[in-house]
Amino acid sequence: MRWFIILFLLGSIKPLLSQKKLLFTDKSYEEEIRTVQLYPALNTAQDKLKPAVAPINNQNLVLEFDDLIAQRSNYYVRIVHCNYDWTKSSLQDLEFLNDYNEYAITDYDMSINTSVPYIHYYFDVPAVKIPGNYLLVAYRENNQNDILLSKRFMIYTNEVSLSLDGQNQGLGTLRVNNQQLNFKLNYAKVDVVNPMESINIWVRQNQRWDNAQGTIKPSFIREDRRELEYRFFDQSNQFMAGNEFRFVDFRSLNAPGQNTGRLDRIQRPFHLSVLTDRSREGQAYAQYRDMNGNYVIDNRDNRDPSLSGDYVYVTFTLASPPLAGHVHLMGALTDWDHTAASRMNYNSSLRAYEKTLFLKQGWYDYQYWVEGANQNSFQVEGSHFETENLYEVFIYYRPFRPQADLLVGYYQLPANSR
Repeated sequence: MRWFIILFLLGSIKPLLSQKKLLFTDKSYEEEIRTVQLYPALNTAQDKLKPAVAPINNQNLVLEFDDLIAQRSNYYVRIVHCNYDWTKSSLQDLEFLNDYNEYAITDYDMSINTSVPYIHYYFDVPAVKIPGNYLLVAYRENNQNDILLSKRFMIYTNEVSLSLDGQNQGLGTLRVNNQQLNFKLNYAKVDVVNPMESINIWVRQNQRWDNAQGTIKPSFIREDRRELEYRFFDQSNQFMAGNEFRFVDFRSLNAPGQNTGRLDRIQRPFHLSVLTDRSREGQAYAQYRDMNGNYVIDNRDNRDPSLSGDYVYVTFTLASPPLAGHVHLMGALTDWDHTAASRMNYNSSLRAYEKTLFLKQGWYDYQYWVEGANQNSFQVEGSHFETENLYEVFIYYRPFRPQADLLVGYYQLPANSR
């Protein structure tokens, strides 16, 4: 009862709090806004695992999230157009939208027979006029400063074609723990005067922005063919390949699945302990399927997991001596965050790092990331060129008009696909 009273009081005082600063990234700005997902609705079982990217002629993105203040509020969405580097562009709303830039979230349902009540909200993202980067911002009532969440999404055309380098299908392995993308771009369909300045590229790994590369310039320009070559020999375009993700399965609270430990049913909400993890550094590569750091909401005990899935306190434990940098729990479950929200605490009596998250029933991928000057994120996990990863290449062109970075090419490049 005390827990619900606290949530109610938090909800009632929010309008009195100071204004929140909008960050141009994926973020929840209130503790009660949970399990935020933005995905293309393609009517497949894998929809919610797919990146929030859609072609301009088939814009079908859907936003879903839970509000643990189980009392319906008036929520709205606005859309912000961004430059290729995720700063706000100078475009006016009517240059990229067909309607007034304020959209009410009207679709919602109450949770069903859960120990933690919540409201589940749905929102169909309105279509935009031009390809590019966008930030979806949800807020309370008519106060755009009372922000609930922000999510990035991208709309593209494929006017620039991409072809892989013939060697190793475009993925070089100059080091045993790295992966490198080699490819060519053909811009014959785009009127480009100075491709070195007007074309920009982002490459990201497994839908994460924290290690994405956005300063890549071509190694060769072949103006007679209208081609740009991205083939590097100095390791400047390499990604640490990493390792397959760890996972925990608590889709059922009656018969918890793999890598789950003790489930405390006495306390409400329930408390679940994940089996203790240990460092994989120096171990041989082990192949198994993962979700590249993502998660799936599911409830094996009841139907409609979006509404029947319960929230559980889940404790992750990494047995380890103290490490030089802060250790973070990484994956979509923490929005790939490197802040206090994902930072683990060291328990000297257990000689282990611990972190407890409040998660909805499902299957979650995760890894441990060590903070430091060299961003040695694989000090605990290890890194192997054999690891399966999904790379995305975003190609932006900035014409004279409109003065905006247009996403004129989007391609997915799997590494070690199985």
